[in-house]
Amino acid sequence: MSAEIDQYRIKQEPYYQPQADELTLFEAAYAERLPVMLKGPTGCGKSRFVEHMAWRLGKPLITVACNEDMTASDLVGRFLLDSEGTRWQDGPLTLAARIGAICYLDEVVEARQDTTVVIHPLTDYRRTLPLDRKGELLEAHPDFQLVISYNPGYQSLMKDLKQSTKQRFTALEFDYADQATECAILAQETAVDPALAEQLVEIGQRARALKGHGLSEGISTRLLVYAARLIKRGVAPRAACRSALIRPITDDTDVRDNLEHAIDVIFAD
Repeated sequence: MSAEIDQYRIKQEPYYQPQADELTLFEAAYAERLPVMLKGPTGCGKSRFVEHMAWRLGKPLITVACNEDMTASDLVGRFLLDSEGTRWQDGPLTLAARIGAICYLDEVVEARQDTTVVIHPLTDYRRTLPLDRKGELLEAHPDFQLVISYNPGYQSLMKDLKQSTKQRFTALEFDYADQATECAILAQETAVDPALAEQLVEIGQRARALKGHGLSEGISTRLLVYAARLIKRGVAPRAACRSALIRPITDDTDVRDNLEHAIDVIFAD
């Protein structure tokens, strides 16, 4: 079991730059084994934050990338047939509850609502997980914690968490870092020159100002890191920015022209 647990441990400290009091709040929630919900836009550091906290707390982390095809069995587990007959295989949620890991359900609203209901018994005083097909009621390990994330900006009536689910969690809100912090993140992640980091962050901020005016979401910190890495590899800054910052987020010709003009201005010779 120890070898199985070790494979889910974060071996090196993931770099994370705090923006407010999220470290203290998460540590307090973990101390009380409260489930935590992370809310914020795409690529603002939610997943990195969870990895950093798992490392900081010295706990294994099991991450699940939720999707619309995910069933309750994908989370909980199922019986499988092999050469020796039928055997039970734990799903990631069951495994985390069994070994005392932090289970992180990333973009949980992408999963069907009838799937997310299975987490309810783990988020209140019961801290149990019914394995109906196996006939087992699993009591969560004392170290187990459930963390979920989603992007409120992309939600609709068809894709949102039920109130009965939301009110089982404490919540932390995330957003893109301020200019100085985001420049420091780029410098740390990519070792680019500070002046280049400032130019990339300026592009990101200009794009975020267009949210709701042609863009459903701005340029994420993640994409700024991608652009910096391309430039470090020798790609011309304008080409790197078009590839990493503009093409992934929009197909609208007018918005593209607007952003490309901003890139041309910022990287003017």
